[in-house]
Amino acid sequence: MERAGEAYVNRGEEDEMEISAYSPCCWKLVLVSLGTVCSGGFLLLFLYWLPELSVKWTCRTVPLRDAWVVLLRTTDEFQTWSRVRVHSLFAPGSSPLGFPQVSESKRPLCQASQLEDWDCEEGLLPQHARGGEQAETRFFVHHNMRYLWSVESQSFQRLRALDLGLPCSALHALHGAGLPRSIQDYRRLFYGANQIDVQVPSLPKLLIKEVLNPFYIFQVFSMVLWSLDNYYLYASAILFMSLVSVCSSLYTIRKQYILLHDMVAAHNTIRVAVYRGPYETEEIFSTELVPGDVLLVPPEGLTVPCDAVLLSGTAIVNESMLTGESVPVTKTALPGPAQGGRGPLQDPPYEPEEHKRHTLFCGTSVIQTRYYSGEAVRALVIRTGFSTSKGQLVCSILFPKPTDFRLYRDAYHFLLCLVGVAGIGMLYSVIRSVQQAEPVGRVILESLDILTITVPPALPAAMTAGVVYAQRRLRGQQIFSISPQRINICGQLNLMCFDKTGTLTEDGLDFWGFVQAQDGCFLPAGQDIRAPNLTGSPFVATMAACHSLTTIGGCLSGDPLDLKMFEATGWVLEEPTQEETALHDQIQPTVVHPPDQTPPETSEGIPEDEKAYQIGILVQFPFSSSLQRMSVVTRTLGQKRLVAYMKGAPETVGSLCRKETVPDTFSAVLESYTRRGLRVIALASRQLEKKYTWHKVQHISRDLIECNMEFLGLVILQNKLKPETVPVLAELHRARIRLVMVTGDNLLTAISVGHECGMIPAKGKVILTEALPPRDGQPATINWQYADELSTLEISDKASKEEIKLMLDEEEAPPPAPRPGVPDSSYHFAITGRSFSVILDHFPDLLPKLLLCGTICARMAPDQKTQLVEALQKMDYYVGMCGDGANDCGALKRAHAGISLSELEASVASPFTSKTPNISCVPDLIREGRAALVTSFCVFKFMALYSIIQYLSVLLLYSTLGNLGDVQYLFIDVAIIMSLAFTMSLNRAWGELVPQRPPTSLVSPQLLLSVFTQILLSLGFQVGAFLLVQEQPWYRSGENGACGLASNSTALMNVTAGPKPEAEDGEADSVCSFENTTLFYVSCFQYVAVALAFAKGRPFRQPTRTNGFFVASLIATSGFLLFLLLWPIPALDRFFELACIPFDWRLILLVLALSNLVLSLSLENFICDCDILWQCICYTRQKYESPAQGTCPQLELDEMAPGHSCRRQASPRAKYQRLAQELRFDPDWPPQPQTSTKAQVPPAESST
Repeated sequence: MERAGEAYVNRGEEDEMEISAYSPCCWKLVLVSLGTVCSGGFLLLFLYWLPELSVKWTCRTVPLRDAWVVLLRTTDEFQTWSRVRVHSLFAPGSSPLGFPQVSESKRPLCQASQLEDWDCEEGLLPQHARGGEQAETRFFVHHNMRYLWSVESQSFQRLRALDLGLPCSALHALHGAGLPRSIQDYRRLFYGANQIDVQVPSLPKLLIKEVLNPFYIFQVFSMVLWSLDNYYLYASAILFMSLVSVCSSLYTIRKQYILLHDMVAAHNTIRVAVYRGPYETEEIFSTELVPGDVLLVPPEGLTVPCDAVLLSGTAIVNESMLTGESVPVTKTALPGPAQGGRGPLQDPPYEPEEHKRHTLFCGTSVIQTRYYSGEAVRALVIRTGFSTSKGQLVCSILFPKPTDFRLYRDAYHFLLCLVGVAGIGMLYSVIRSVQQAEPVGRVILESLDILTITVPPALPAAMTAGVVYAQRRLRGQQIFSISPQRINICGQLNLMCFDKTGTLTEDGLDFWGFVQAQDGCFLPAGQDIRAPNLTGSPFVATMAACHSLTTIGGCLSGDPLDLKMFEATGWVLEEPTQEETALHDQIQPTVVHPPDQTPPETSEGIPEDEKAYQIGILVQFPFSSSLQRMSVVTRTLGQKRLVAYMKGAPETVGSLCRKETVPDTFSAVLESYTRRGLRVIALASRQLEKKYTWHKVQHISRDLIECNMEFLGLVILQNKLKPETVPVLAELHRARIRLVMVTGDNLLTAISVGHECGMIPAKGKVILTEALPPRDGQPATINWQYADELSTLEISDKASKEEIKLMLDEEEAPPPAPRPGVPDSSYHFAITGRSFSVILDHFPDLLPKLLLCGTICARMAPDQKTQLVEALQKMDYYVGMCGDGANDCGALKRAHAGISLSELEASVASPFTSKTPNISCVPDLIREGRAALVTSFCVFKFMALYSIIQYLSVLLLYSTLGNLGDVQYLFIDVAIIMSLAFTMSLNRAWGELVPQRPPTSLVSPQLLLSVFTQILLSLGFQVGAFLLVQEQPWYRSGENGACGLASNSTALMNVTAGPKPEAEDGEADSVCSFENTTLFYVSCFQYVAVALAFAKGRPFRQPTRTNGFFVASLIATSGFLLFLLLWPIPALDRFFELACIPFDWRLILLVLALSNLVLSLSLENFICDCDILWQCICYTRQKYESPAQGTCPQLELDEMAPGHSCRRQASPRAKYQRLAQELRFDPDWPPQPQTSTKAQVPPAESST
């Protein structure tokens, strides 16, 4: 029989899940029902927490095709389980993108009102609609995504739309005319309403879900237990605090749902016009849209309600809601099928990400559109609802991926250890109570009470307090977060990736100069681009026309590079008017012309050569990060043939030009500029053949245009570093944080910027890594070349000599000062995106070695940036990524901490968004992360010691059949613990990033030693005081003088002292005793002592004295305890159920408390937290047991990290640390210059 457990959904994708099919089993249901009744409902609650058991214990395994319930389990490291119900859908067909199988007259469909409540889709169609022609389709919904049963593949598959990879020609030919109303209704049965419906749960539903949390269930259990044990006051106080906590949590969760609902509601229901044929349109609600509808985009724009691809026209779109990029983006029509000179072209499949320059994404705003005079801009609906790009982002917010952080895992393990400790105490309590012939009910209550003492219910709330305070401080620094749980992870960052342009360097570019090419040679370099003799040249025409600028609100808007190049020419850009349209064959182009140009309406009698200065931009092929170029097709006024202009990366443009037009010194001249950190853009043009007319180029493939170009020359721009870049990077380097540059710019430009900003030291060796894919039977090859050993410039003509001389005569910037501690012989790998892909595919074993010392990654496409972050994370790096939020979205989301430099308050492009447009936010975030992480450790240790101290006190009192009183419990848990635990988290972050990093695990030697020494210290003082009080001469006498008060004072007598309790009158007798009073004072002072010892300050947080609230809590708590101890008041003693003790014993208790405090602080500060001691024990040995080559500075960055083991011969835990140790002894690393490394060919492949 088919085993459903072997099936998968979303196979090979990020959200891959294993799927198992089940059907209800009667006998299992009966047994579970009986178990639920017998357990008082606890079995049902247990099954609610574990959905996998709730299915397996109530259902039987069946084939997928017969499933009533499916059990899903993610295949990632979290192995998350989900239980989903399978539904049936009845429709006149089984293909979502097909057509109904019956005629219109015989096919009753659901009405719109029915569709909106999903009744029809779940098989609730009227009976007359379920004739023999109705087909049943089984489906389930998981995380708002539909999965339909496929008969062909015998599996459930995600419901896909027109993003399946259909050829671009098919989108034009088969889907360009729109859908009839009947087909639209049919498809809506499968796809549902087009809306991102974020349901705001009702308060009762949220309350039930919150209360059923294991944390609150444990609190309810504890409060019931305390009430049965007559601790009414304490139970009432905890109930009040729990209610406040629940209400606060409900308010926060509901507020987040409302904010998310309001964010997507703007485009959920709007009026749109769709085509019902080539010319007929109909106005409908956007909720009725389905994939295949053709949307009419009005000239004034709209908020896009779905993902749609432009079929005609041009649109200016604001995508800031999705990417954080505030610059409007130009979207052009999807190229249609075209016929080339060498036969039919390959028809590429449509992919939303690959063709994002032609795609309107849901939630973005179309500012304006442009197309033929009198004709409309049309867009084909590709995806709807939660399948859209914005819908997927909303799903990622509603269903976030669990955060894998060692602190949380260790916390759960530590809690299990506490449960084990509680089990020991419960066993001791039962044995002791049975020996004393206690009633059975009393034995059970006391043993369970041990569990509530050992596992503190307030632990989760106390641990999250540090994160909440850190998030508030970050907000004050203009850093906003949509994922607060990642703040702790920021404290562990040890590698930061930076985008270059707009992140390390200024957004704006300064025009530096230009070099024209003519007849295959470079002309002398120039700087005055507005010279009269250049006005009509193709070089200037390319700079003025090849861009995606537009006028919004009377101001030019667009890419900063386009804007700077256009402004350098001094030309004028004019949006089209009807008069200008008539001059350009009824097409509405953007017109550019030199300043003071004669207007078209007065151009009669003007010589033809002056009219040539007016250029109309007919078609734009926008800049693509993967293609690294953009181009336009233009028509010059007065000329019949069209001209194409192109600009982009010099290597890319040069490869698309005719060889005879590219100078022989192209590489040398390009290198001479990029080595200085200058931004170089290459220009090219081509006069198109007569067969290319304005209407033919509207849907032509850009590959037909961008070939056989004529190379025009180079434009050189200067991209200056931001003032904050150098000091911030220096601070990060001092903090032993690796720095990596990830940019789409030229490799040599990136290396120069790396030298300038300090990523690469002055004398560091840069190894250029060039990887070539296999070809002509040869395996993939890596060529190694040192940057300082590149071949010198070959100057072959006078023009090149003059150009080089001009370059060398410029004043050179002084080299950056060498940083102390960095070896002069350090080496850094520099790699391009193309080489990275080859190494990823053919050299997987070599990739970690390159990444260990890789500093510069250039010409990286957006998906390659994401792959780089993933590869670094596989080496156990904690990776941060800082970028501008446009081309870095994937890497920002994938990194442990992605920081988008955006003006938006909460960009969904990354977990963190900084409104400060420079990298100064990075050290701020790391500082706050370290402070929050250390705070979490401090609070956890404090809460653990609080539980153990109280546990020890209760066990000692149980030995005398005593216990703590109701008021005593309340005073300890609320007045002492709560006030100290929550104010302890208020320490601000330390102002300097230090080389040390906080530990990542609760099982590190330092933390374990800290906890165990404090436990032993507390145990020693409590047992000592407990035994010492029983040896006092007044212990059994019960004399009135034992109170240590004046003779006329009322004394509280010890009525249950010693092993012979005479009174059996209830709770008071088991509370008020000499042992209880002694242990109460000792334990209370111990809480204060461990709080002060664990409240860490430097080097990650501000000193404790700066935390005013915590200091006030310490002073208030200690002062009240001292007052209660040294100046006893009978009323207070009665209230706290304290026995009268002599004043001498009070002084002894004070000495014990002070001794405990001194020892606690000494152990914590001079042994457990002594950096010098631990460096000598754990880290120094690794520093000296390898050859002192100092070849790679990255190898030395983690000597003060907490990843090394203190055991002799033990290897580090992190993969990159182990690899670093191996490379220290590798004589063949780094590779020698001018050498090559070939990939190993598999035997089967080599034999063929």
